[in-house]
Amino acid sequence: MSPIRLHLRFEHLDHSDRGELHFPCNVSGTLLEGGLSFQVIEIELTRPDRLMFPVDLQTLKLPDHLNPRLGVVLTGRAPIWLYGWLVHECHFTRWVACYDPRLGAVVVSSHSPEVRVGEIIPWMEGKWKPQQLAALDRDPRDSKPTEEGIPAPPSGLAAAVMVAGPPNSGKSRLAHALFHALLPEYPGIYLQRAHWDGEGNWTLDLPPEQAKALKQRHRGRLTPEFFGFHAQAILNLRRQKSLVIVDVGGQVDPHKQPLLEACSHYVLVSRDPEAIPPWREFCQDRGNLRGLAILHTSPQGPLPVGHQPVRFSGTEFPLQLHWIPGTALPEELVQAVRRLIPRMN
Repeated sequence: MSPIRLHLRFEHLDHSDRGELHFPCNVSGTLLEGGLSFQVIEIELTRPDRLMFPVDLQTLKLPDHLNPRLGVVLTGRAPIWLYGWLVHECHFTRWVACYDPRLGAVVVSSHSPEVRVGEIIPWMEGKWKPQQLAALDRDPRDSKPTEEGIPAPPSGLAAAVMVAGPPNSGKSRLAHALFHALLPEYPGIYLQRAHWDGEGNWTLDLPPEQAKALKQRHRGRLTPEFFGFHAQAILNLRRQKSLVIVDVGGQVDPHKQPLLEACSHYVLVSRDPEAIPPWREFCQDRGNLRGLAILHTSPQGPLPVGHQPVRFSGTEFPLQLHWIPGTALPEELVQAVRRLIPRMN
């Protein structure tokens, strides 16, 4: 059995669909005036571990009935080299776009005047179905769950959990571990890295010295557009995904206010108990986010309070746990985040 399936379907956008995604990008004003028909190739990785290998490209074939007179949108979770193969193989079609759930379908190749390279087609994959929207009837910041026990967001917005805390506490490792703990059961979740320190999922899969060198090479710096860009990306993701996990940098910074406004919950990760109150004030008092848990990552071991809630200005965290980065996540945390994901029929 092949570890990759390529599913073909056809889509149509009309002018009213332009409002689905909201992003300051160069979408053509005339792009959808007459409607836009296209085909979608959706990538499905069929192995239980969702792995594929370069040798699999040797036997991979495009779906039958791919129409060269229409453009094609490529979508699905897959390695970048598979996308490279697909863009090359689909070159005979009218145009090719790669779907980015934070933006839309980004045109990367075109032989047609109807779309241009670099244009963003405002197509949104995975729109909430009516039965799904019925489950999303409460603000995720509200402590009261729905009848199904799901603290769900309003108007089709999924929950967005910010992983916050001081530097070198294990935030990126926790976000990565939480994402992979939930992904097999909930493939519609997304991990957004909203910082410029050069770290990503790939750095956690490399030997430490190599990861450190590459992280320094790719490290960026703050620009006026940075946090606004990521805040809008998070909102776009919340319109399409069942859960968004947001990894932010390790400094309390007023410039991050747009991220607070875009998220609904937060988890604090800290190796220093004294660093927790400023982050709690920043996330909860300024951002009105709902605290899910504090994870103490001090190598000295669990604090005397154990799992008992600690009060900050009269507000309790439901969970207070000890976690050593690199070990299995506490099941209590996984369950708390799982409850934010709406159940789908």
